[in-house]
Amino acid sequence: MKENVLVINPGSTSTKIAIFNLKAEEIASESVNHSAEELSQFKSLLEQGPIRKKIILDTLRKENIDTNSLKAVIGRGGILKPIEAGTYTVNDKLIEDLKHSPREHASNLGGIIAREIAEEIDVPAYIADPVSVDEFSDIARISGLKGIERESLLHTLNIRANAFRYAKEQGKKLKELNLIVAHLGGGISVAPIGKGKIVDVNNANDGGPFSPERTGSLPNKALIQGGLVSYLGINDTREVIKKIEQGDNYAKLIFEAMCYQIAKVIGAMATVLKGEIEAIILTGGISHSEILVNRIKDRAGWIAPIVVYPGEEEMKALAQAVIRVLNGVEEVKTYS
Repeated sequence: MKENVLVINPGSTSTKIAIFNLKAEEIASESVNHSAEELSQFKSLLEQGPIRKKIILDTLRKENIDTNSLKAVIGRGGILKPIEAGTYTVNDKLIEDLKHSPREHASNLGGIIAREIAEEIDVPAYIADPVSVDEFSDIARISGLKGIERESLLHTLNIRANAFRYAKEQGKKLKELNLIVAHLGGGISVAPIGKGKIVDVNNANDGGPFSPERTGSLPNKALIQGGLVSYLGINDTREVIKKIEQGDNYAKLIFEAMCYQIAKVIGAMATVLKGEIEAIILTGGISHSEILVNRIKDRAGWIAPIVVYPGEEEMKALAQAVIRVLNGVEEVKTYS
C-alpha cells in the first residue's frame, strides 16, 4: 500500500532523508554527513548525484522502508528561474534548469535525485517552494535605479509552511489572510503575504535587517557577510545573550540594533498590506530567543498579534507541501 512520502534535502556537507506518512507524521529520518575529503573527488556538484542517491537508497534499506510503500518523492527545490510559490512536478524543463542553474547549490540535486528514484518505482516526483519564488507586484520591483530591479529571494519553504500552519489553526484558508511572516535565522526574510501571495520581501542576501551572518541594507554598497559576526565575531545568538548577561554593553547594543531593524522592516511591510494584517508570525532558529521575541513585540506588537513558531522544519515543510497536493488542498503546478 502506497502510504508514505520520501523527502530528500541535499546540503553542502550533508544529505538529509526522511519518511513521512500521509498525515505528515515522521516515520524515519537520517542526516548523512559528507567529509571534505569525500566530496573533493568530484569536479562538480552534479557529479555528487549518484553517490548521494546510493546513500538515500541504502538508508531506506537500513530503515526497512519498502520503496513500494512510497506514494511520492519530493526534493528540496534548487536555484531556478523566478516562479510562483507552490509544489511543482519535476519535469524535463525543471531538470534542465537545475542542471544549468546560474548558481551551483546543493539543493539543485534535490529535484534531480527525487525524479531518478521516483521513476524507478513509478511514482511522481516533486519540488516545493524554492528560494527563487517570485510573486512580486510590478510596483514592488522598482529599485530606485533604472535598469536594476528588486529581486525576490527568500526562505520560502519555512515562510509558507508556517503561514499554512497559522491558517489551519485559525480554521481559515491561506488565500483569505493577510500576514507578515519573518524568518529569523542566519539570514532574515520578512515577507508580507497578501491573500496567500508573497507580494514583497527584503532580499535576505542584500537587504532588510542585519542578521547573525548578513549585513542587510547598507547606505551605499552591499556586502553579504556581516551582521552579528561582523560586530562581535560570533553568529550564535545564544552566545551573544550570554555576553549580555555577563554585562557586555556593546553586545547588548548590537543585539538591540538587530531587533530594532527586524521590527522596523516588519513595520515597513505592514504598509505593503495597508495595515490590514491578521497576524505577524516569527519563525526560524533565532526566534527561540525569548529576549529577541520580546524586543520585537515591544516595537511591532501594536501592528497585529504576534505568533511565534520557533525553529525551521524543512523536512516536514516539504512533506506537508506534497501532502497538500496529494490530498487536493493545493493544486500541483507545472514548471515551464
